[in-house]
Amino acid sequence: MPSSSSTARANTSCRRCHRRKKRCDRTLPQCETCIQAHVECSFLDDDRQVGTYPIAYVQGLETRVKELEKQLSAALVSSPYPNLHPDHDFDQSIINFATPPDTDSSDTFPFATPPSHSRSDFLVDELKRLSLEAAAERHLGSSSGLSFAKLTQAVLRRLSPDKAEFVFDDTPDESTEQYDGPLSDPLLDASTSLWELNNSFSSPCLFNQPPLSHVMEDETMLADLQFPDRAHIEYLMEFYFAHSHTLYPIIRQTEFASVIWRVYNNPQDHLAGSALWMFRIWMVLAIGSTTHCSVTLGDESESILYYNKAMVYFEDALGLGDMAALEVMMLQVSYSFFNQVGPNTFFLVGVAARMAIGIGLHSSSSYANLPSDVIEYRKRIFFSLYMMDRVVSIALGRPFAIHDNDIDIEPFTDTGTTDDPNHTTDLSIPLHILSLRRIASEITTALHSPTNTPYQDRNKTLQTLHKKLLHWRRTMPFPLPPTPSPIPHLTSAWFDLNYYTHMTMLYRPSPLFPSLDEKKVKVLATAAAMAIRQAMNLHRQGRFAYNWLNLLGVFQSAVALMYATLARPDELGVVVRESKVVEDLGLVVELLRVFGRKFGVARRLERIVGVVVGRLEGYCSGE
Repeated sequence: MPSSSSTARANTSCRRCHRRKKRCDRTLPQCETCIQAHVECSFLDDDRQVGTYPIAYVQGLETRVKELEKQLSAALVSSPYPNLHPDHDFDQSIINFATPPDTDSSDTFPFATPPSHSRSDFLVDELKRLSLEAAAERHLGSSSGLSFAKLTQAVLRRLSPDKAEFVFDDTPDESTEQYDGPLSDPLLDASTSLWELNNSFSSPCLFNQPPLSHVMEDETMLADLQFPDRAHIEYLMEFYFAHSHTLYPIIRQTEFASVIWRVYNNPQDHLAGSALWMFRIWMVLAIGSTTHCSVTLGDESESILYYNKAMVYFEDALGLGDMAALEVMMLQVSYSFFNQVGPNTFFLVGVAARMAIGIGLHSSSSYANLPSDVIEYRKRIFFSLYMMDRVVSIALGRPFAIHDNDIDIEPFTDTGTTDDPNHTTDLSIPLHILSLRRIASEITTALHSPTNTPYQDRNKTLQTLHKKLLHWRRTMPFPLPPTPSPIPHLTSAWFDLNYYTHMTMLYRPSPLFPSLDEKKVKVLATAAAMAIRQAMNLHRQGRFAYNWLNLLGVFQSAVALMYATLARPDELGVVVRESKVVEDLGLVVELLRVFGRKFGVARRLERIVGVVVGRLEGYCSGE
């Protein structure tokens, strides 16, 4: 059996296990069940199957390739045949691709031990790794918190007796034994630079063949896939429209409900032959399923199955006009927030944004002479895309795909406006969330576009943004609509979480305020701690979404709290004892442990925060 550190796992079960309804360990090239049964596993001849390798293993492969490339370059330079024709064989005594080069006895193959790396940059490395493993992204910019992580690494020296770099030992915590494989040291794993990280989940091959390789069934089985029973459809629809639709209202709910039941009751209905409607229906079911799984941490196989069924109609739906193509892209974006099957989120948002700008959805001139219902629908599409762009670009520290200065249209209107103070309309929540995204856009632009502005003007900018966030929180829609489903943003705790998360983003060190005075540090500490507590509050309510965006958010809040605790000039023991930093970081450890069931990187982050908590506990006891 291959070691767990290098074992590849397929995204879905082999055909034999699926048909026999047996649990498949999904090990490549053959699953254990088929090996024990002495039968040939379908993985052996399935050239469409996709496997997932541990990040450290892939990084080792990259490092090995670089070493071999250097050997090749050196060999060519030193070759006595400078005009050697490419078709000639290389001297195997010079370059041997079958065996690793001779090394000192202290060196090991890079799969086991990545190249030496400064152990003092572990927070930075883990933030990079988190982006790679959770979001399949290589580059992290300023707003992602990367520079702030470097600053926090510096203040962590206060936890070392000699004020040297704060490092970990290499012994995994016993709690990691519950996971599938050995948990290697988080510092040594983070062995490559930001620019060399491998895109582990997907490549932007959007217009190639639909990604049926992710599905457990072949094309014939997909073609035979029927709708689930009516009760299950109703539940997934209810979850989609309560969850995703209140974030991004891109589907006409009444029309959708009418069509899905027409097609369900009469498979011969002409709309059953519409590629756009069939894509729309299966994607709503897939998104409803994956968003539900993000809260319950349930099995994702149903969601992936529905997604791949939708992709059968992808190319045909994409060719049905600009607005249809844009909706197709945005439904994929909505799915990718929770499930990384298919192209990655940042790529999808970028393509969709360029399509929207090409159509002219950002410009008032393109709405002339259109019916009012069409205008409202197009605005909902555009501003939903705007919100997606802000969420992804800010999380990854990337430039916005849609610029505020280019937009000259007003947001969609709340068509259900009522004078009843005890009634919240369908569009009041997405409109309020849009307000938050626009404030976040202002924060990012102001903080991460450094200028030579005088201190007083910079401070005024900070206070203005603070007041806007405070007003946003005080004017949230109330009461929130009741729902039997565990929808995160239909509880006030979700609005509190976002308020404090954005306050943390506003007050942490940035190009606008590279250093903070004590007052700002205290505000940062309070905001980060409250963000952590609200995340735990949602977790205890069973309403926390365990997706890659929230994983980034929880870790960034933890880093902010570490910095705000250790950057204060007071005696550290006093700060720790007078605050609840140990308890709050303990909540982070608990949350990361749950995240670890879905994201392997969360297990390393749990260890990092756990070690910091252990050091801080020593100050609580006066050691």
